[in-house]
Amino acid sequence: MEGIPARARGYVACAALGALLCLLPLPGGRTPWWAVALLAALYAGGEQIARRRFAGTFHPLLLAGAFLLAPPAAALVPLLGALFSHVEQPPALLRRIWRAAQSALAVWAASRVHGALGGREAVAGSDVPFALAPAGAAVLVFCAALALLDGGMLALAEGLPLRQSCRGLFLRSLAPLAVHGLAGLMTAVLWRSPYGPVAALLVLFPMGVSWWVFAQYHRERAAHQATIRALVQAVDIKDGYTRGHSERVGQASMMIGRELGMDEARIEMLRFAGILHDVGKLGVPTRLLRKNGPLTPEERRVIELHPEYGHEITRGISFLGEARSAILHHHERIDGTGYPYGLAGAQIPEPARVVAVADAFDAMTSTRSYSRARPVETALEELRRCAGAHFDPRMVTALTRVVERDGWRPVVTAEETRPPLPSPAQSTDTPAQAVDTPAQAVDTPAQAVDDRSEARR
Repeated sequence: MEGIPARARGYVACAALGALLCLLPLPGGRTPWWAVALLAALYAGGEQIARRRFAGTFHPLLLAGAFLLAPPAAALVPLLGALFSHVEQPPALLRRIWRAAQSALAVWAASRVHGALGGREAVAGSDVPFALAPAGAAVLVFCAALALLDGGMLALAEGLPLRQSCRGLFLRSLAPLAVHGLAGLMTAVLWRSPYGPVAALLVLFPMGVSWWVFAQYHRERAAHQATIRALVQAVDIKDGYTRGHSERVGQASMMIGRELGMDEARIEMLRFAGILHDVGKLGVPTRLLRKNGPLTPEERRVIELHPEYGHEITRGISFLGEARSAILHHHERIDGTGYPYGLAGAQIPEPARVVAVADAFDAMTSTRSYSRARPVETALEELRRCAGAHFDPRMVTALTRVVERDGWRPVVTAEETRPPLPSPAQSTDTPAQAVDTPAQAVDTPAQAVDDRSEARR
C-alpha cells in the first residue's frame, strides 16, 4: 500500500464494508444461484480480457444482473471478476478490493432502484416499453454511484475538488453506460424469455464488437497522451526552471473552462492547450532560456518567436484542434500590444485568452530563479488589476471564482526541481525592475517586462 495516502486506504475500507453490508440479508433459497454463478463467471472472464487487451469494464453483464436479480444477489456478480482482475500498478490487493467494493455498491444501488420501479416484473413479462424507464433510472443511478465513488477517491488521493471530479466522471461515462444499459436490458429480457440464457448471451457478441471499437479509440487516445507527454518532457528538460509549469497551466485552463460551462470536449482541448502552450521553447536556444542576465533586444525578439515555433511544431497533430490557436496567441493582449501579431479583444481566440490567464497565474504563484512565489490571493488581485488591458476580464473572473471556491491544489506528475533563488546582488532582472521603455514600466505578470520571465512562462 506504499504510495497510497492513509485517508484513501480508509476510504477503500469503508467502501468494502459498505459492499459487505449490501449482501445482507444474504440471498436465500429463492435465489437462482445458477444464474448468479453464470453471470459471475462470464463477468470474470470478460474482466480478464478487458483489463489485459481492451479498456475498462464490460458493464452489460453487471447491469443484466441488476435487472435480473435481487440487490444482494446482484452485488455478488462483480466480486469474482474484480478480485481476480488484472492489475498493472501496485498495490494490487488494495486496487482489487476497491474495484470489487465499487462495483458491488453500484450494482446494488442500480438493482434497488430497478426493483423499486417495477423493472423486474417488466423484464419477466418481456414488456420492453415499460421496462425502459426503470432500466434507464437504474443506469443513471449506476453511473452516479461509480462517479461519486471515483470522485471521492480522487479527492482523497490527489486532492482534486469533489464536485468537479464527480461531475466530469459522470458526464464522460453516461453515454457509454447508456449503451451498455440497453445491452444489459436486452440480455435480461431474452434471459427471461422462452429462448433462455443461450439466446440472451448472443446479445453480447455485437456488444463485444462495439467494445473492441471503443478499445481502439482508447488506444488512440493513449497515443495522443503519450505524444503530449513526450513534448512536455522535452520542454521540461530544456528549461528546468519551469518544470511542472505546463501541467499546472493545463489544470488551471480546465478550471476556467468548467467555470465558464464549456462542454467536456472543449475542456479537454483547453488542457492540451495549457500543457503545450510553451512547446515552442524547443526552438529557442537553450542559452537564452538559461541566461542569468537581462536579454538584449535581439535576444528578446528570438524568444518572442516561441509561440510561432510551437504552432509549427504542432501543425501535424490534428487532434489538437483549437489548442493550436492558443499555442500561437497566448501572449496576445486584450489592448493589442501583445505578440506575435498584436491581436486585440475578440480577435484573440477564446482558448488563447483562457491559457493567458492560467499561464500568468501559475507564473506568479510559482517560485522561479528570478522571483519568489506570490500568495494566491495576491496573484488573483494582480490578475484583476490587469483585466481589460492584458487579460480577458471574463476569464479572470472565472478563475477567481473557482480558486476562491475550490482552492488551488495543482497535481503535477512531473518531478519538480526548485533551483535556489539568486542572491540580492544577482537579482537585477526581476519583473519589477527590468524595464525596457516607459511604456513597459508596469510590474504586472502580463507585461513580461523581464525577458527571462516571459521566456520561462
